[in-house]
Amino acid sequence: MRSSRSLFHTVAFSALLTAASFASTAAHAADKITIMVGGYEKQIYLPAKLAESLGYFKDEGLDVELLNEAAGVDAENQLLAGAVQGVVGFYDHCVDLQAKGKFVESIVQFSQAPGEVEMVSSKHPEIKSPADFKGKSLGVTGLGSSTNFLTLYMASKAGLQPGDVVTIPVGAGGTFIAAMQQDQIQAGMTTEPTISRLIKTGEASVLVDMRTVEATRKALGGTYPAASLYMETAWVDEHKEEAQKLANAFVKTLKYINTHSAAEIADKMPKDFYVGDKDGYVKALDEGKGMFTADGVMPEDGPKTVLAVLSEFSKNVKGKQIDLSKTYTTEFVKNVK
Repeated sequence: MRSSRSLFHTVAFSALLTAASFASTAAHAADKITIMVGGYEKQIYLPAKLAESLGYFKDEGLDVELLNEAAGVDAENQLLAGAVQGVVGFYDHCVDLQAKGKFVESIVQFSQAPGEVEMVSSKHPEIKSPADFKGKSLGVTGLGSSTNFLTLYMASKAGLQPGDVVTIPVGAGGTFIAAMQQDQIQAGMTTEPTISRLIKTGEASVLVDMRTVEATRKALGGTYPAASLYMETAWVDEHKEEAQKLANAFVKTLKYINTHSAAEIADKMPKDFYVGDKDGYVKALDEGKGMFTADGVMPEDGPKTVLAVLSEFSKNVKGKQIDLSKTYTTEFVKNVK
């Protein structure tokens, strides 16, 4: 009898341990947050990899997986499909998606300028302004991407009609450069470090610069909040604790960027991000890191500028009632201690 009881207790204890193990595994899996980045080697999205490198996600007890996608629009699609919980991409998608009846919001605003440049191939000196885009093929990261939005806006503001230009998805980095070398595109919008690579070889020059807040105001008429962490509003409402921890990690990262040199930041990034030219990478970052906010807060005048830009050319947005207050929240960044 005593032997039977002992056996029963052993089996029961073993079952309890197994159940606890399964529960622990399930809890761990539930805690995992997957974030798609619209090209994490781009300097505009640097806070994603930097937060990971600095260990700030782990400090918050988060299990975050960063996935890479060449274009922001593809990352957006992954979010809407439920494949990822968040996207590091441009805030303008939050406005565009609301016009389609889908609600996503920026919960941490990384930058207040796009960090984008319209580059013109050295083979086409006749392109001196966006008015000269007529009949040209223009490179963008992806159709429906923020680079596509900004390109169409510049063409429209220059008086061109829909159909006067063709936008071609060529990604960034090597694929963008190859498209320009092969004359598949005569001009295109891209970011660092691709910009510096093209300038260094003399294969392209800057036509419209949106790497700083001042240059952005000149090009777009106001502050243009760009890189952000955006998530579906329904997910944020149901996971406020996780959203707060993500905000904590990213605001700490933005403060790190604001208080450290470009060289110190570059040392924390994967070496392949330098594309064989660390000095060039550091120089570009030093000149452009002023685009990042210091606290993750949405610039007050930013959302109106984004809406004005999208309304200029987008049939989807033009004339729609957009509630900008539902496209971002400062709830979490303002709670960061």
